[in-house]
Amino acid sequence: MATKIGVYFDQSAIGGGLDVEELISGVEKKWSALCPVVKSFPIMAKEAARAEITADIEENELDGVLLCGSSPRFDWDLYRFTGVQVERVSLREGCVLAYKNPDGTPHTEDEAPELLTEMAVDYINMGVVKLQKSNRPTPQLVEGSQRILVLGGGWTGLTAAKAATEAGYKVTLVEKDAQLGGKALNLWYTFPITPPHTTPYDPDIAAKVQEITANSEITVLTGSTLKSLSGCPGEYTAVITTPAGEETHEVGSVVLATGWQPQNTALLEPLGYGKSPKVVTTAEFEKMNKLGTPIPSRVAFILNTDLCKPMEGSPCNCPEDAAACTPDKAPAKAEAEEAPAYTDMESPRHLGYSNAVNSVVALKQAGYVTQRHEDGIAYILYDSMVVQGVHERFYKTAQNIPGIMMTKADIREVVVQGETLLVRADNTLIGGNIELEVDMIVLPTGMVPTTAKGPIMQFEYRQGPGFPDLALFDGFADSNYICFPYETRRTGVYAAGCVRQPMTMDSAEEDAYGATLKAIQCIESANHGVAVHPRSGDLSYPIFNFVRCTQCKRCTEECPFGALDDDEKGTPKPNPSRCRRCGTCMGACPERVISFENYNIDQIGSMIREIRVPDDMAAEGPRVLILACENDALPAFDMAAMRGTPWNPYVRIIPVRCLGSVNAIWVADAMSKGIDGVMLMGCKYGDDYQCHFVKGSEICNRRKENIAETLNRLGVEPDRVAQYEVAIDEYDKVPQMVDEFMRMIFEKGPNPFKGY
Repeated sequence: MATKIGVYFDQSAIGGGLDVEELISGVEKKWSALCPVVKSFPIMAKEAARAEITADIEENELDGVLLCGSSPRFDWDLYRFTGVQVERVSLREGCVLAYKNPDGTPHTEDEAPELLTEMAVDYINMGVVKLQKSNRPTPQLVEGSQRILVLGGGWTGLTAAKAATEAGYKVTLVEKDAQLGGKALNLWYTFPITPPHTTPYDPDIAAKVQEITANSEITVLTGSTLKSLSGCPGEYTAVITTPAGEETHEVGSVVLATGWQPQNTALLEPLGYGKSPKVVTTAEFEKMNKLGTPIPSRVAFILNTDLCKPMEGSPCNCPEDAAACTPDKAPAKAEAEEAPAYTDMESPRHLGYSNAVNSVVALKQAGYVTQRHEDGIAYILYDSMVVQGVHERFYKTAQNIPGIMMTKADIREVVVQGETLLVRADNTLIGGNIELEVDMIVLPTGMVPTTAKGPIMQFEYRQGPGFPDLALFDGFADSNYICFPYETRRTGVYAAGCVRQPMTMDSAEEDAYGATLKAIQCIESANHGVAVHPRSGDLSYPIFNFVRCTQCKRCTEECPFGALDDDEKGTPKPNPSRCRRCGTCMGACPERVISFENYNIDQIGSMIREIRVPDDMAAEGPRVLILACENDALPAFDMAAMRGTPWNPYVRIIPVRCLGSVNAIWVADAMSKGIDGVMLMGCKYGDDYQCHFVKGSEICNRRKENIAETLNRLGVEPDRVAQYEVAIDEYDKVPQMVDEFMRMIFEKGPNPFKGY
């Protein structure tokens, strides 16, 4: 705990909105024993001011520094003082810029309204007590392995292995097939991945494989699979099944690059696949060209078409077992490779999106037709042509090839006519409905990630061997697709390439570098005892009071990252380097036996108790507590203030690491103190969004139902506690949310517990 705190005010940040001398006097009066140094600086960011604070720390043996000025999200790199805890109080964004009169009218800078001063006093007192209830974390260091395990020996995995060794790390590369190269072995060419991005590219996979096998820092295991992965980042033990038996490798982190398989080709039957040998997949067409097999001169490439949409006048032609078929979902399309169709009927039947891969593959393969036949004609019939970034150059090049014809089209019917095929299409760009007679049709297949087939990682974790909740992502390794690419729900394992999402080879190569850098960062973080994203550098980790633990298992079950195992009795077994310090376990614990040195139940509860709550709501207004997620809601408040959009002065905001860390006792503390309402503001969640800690907002919403039951029993309206989903860019909506909630509180009147 901080026992000697220096409190410092930044006059340049506060401006004329607050009387700094009055604030200093208030701190000296209330906290005289705890805060021996209370000062203000004209500009705190100046080197002279920071040097004076450093001198105060040494002279007065301070173990805490409270800086009152701008938000902690600003100038954070300027305020680091060795050997002490540092806390920031946002008097600029949280008070001066946020303040508006209760009646909604603005105030001028030359006045210091009483309510504004009261806001500042509450926040200062909360800052002091936060430091008082906080300890400097002691890192738990891991003397970890400097070896990275790369799963998958295709284009992405080979790139990742090379990148890791170039950064000075050793690699164990595991490939299930007998040779390295993956699906790239079956490519004749790929679309351009180097400048000028106008002509197909020979990936020369053989040279890439040779470079890897000749690298003494890479242990290559082909015909091998991962049997189990135990331990934690920095100290993983990987048991690998090889043709010669089992091998054990100590590794620090993992790059998952196991790729994808084509979707069940039964889904292509409505377009003639299986009815004629002239209807082939992109993989089959690629192999024909790779081997020099003759191809016809008239070929139609059909892509991005809803394969389940019934043809005119006919019922849906999907196979009977495709129970998940819905006409509004089209499968994603695949890069052309030779690979067996994925036939697991438990896999996703339709991937609810299309991607850019099939478009550029069609452009590439259409070029094969014109390249091999002087009079060749390739028809590309698309629902949408998706070409990203620099591949636009390739698209424009293809447009200028006389033998390539492209049009948007709704495929109505494919008719097998002996040696030829008739394609009937509606709503085309070249004049209404058309009929094309071709000698071959090429169809892309959906991309099914290897993780959809079952656990690849084989974790020896309490929460099971695989990644959880993959159904939400159509089986792709569950990276945080909004903020943290490469991340999975298991700290230390980073996904790259088409196991993460459909992508082109140049994107997969970039992905490999990104995932490798994250794997390296994870090893180094474990070795320094700090957390990885989104709380990178956090030295804290959950501490358990096992004497009071009831083995209810809520913490182990709710942890989004599998950081907690348990013994045969159900007692949690922490793994600090797996932990991302979100505090979800702390919020889950009904006995409140989980805490962090610098973030705990007592700390936030004490801060809540520092809020002055007037007994007479009619005379002095209500008080509302906002528990705001530091990842989205708090930045949104800061941006609202900076853009001149203030909010009601009766609210008090306390940042939390994640709404998943919110313990019900905090709400109970607030209501018993007489606070009139509680707003829980955090990340969005659901199919289209992700909490920074994956499930924190969703878990909080479930807990809120239990809170509502408790409030009902106490005779308090449950809607006095409400949860709001906020994206970081919705700063314009945050003040409106506050105003709407305050209107509801005014309508309800005071908390029944007010005054007790």
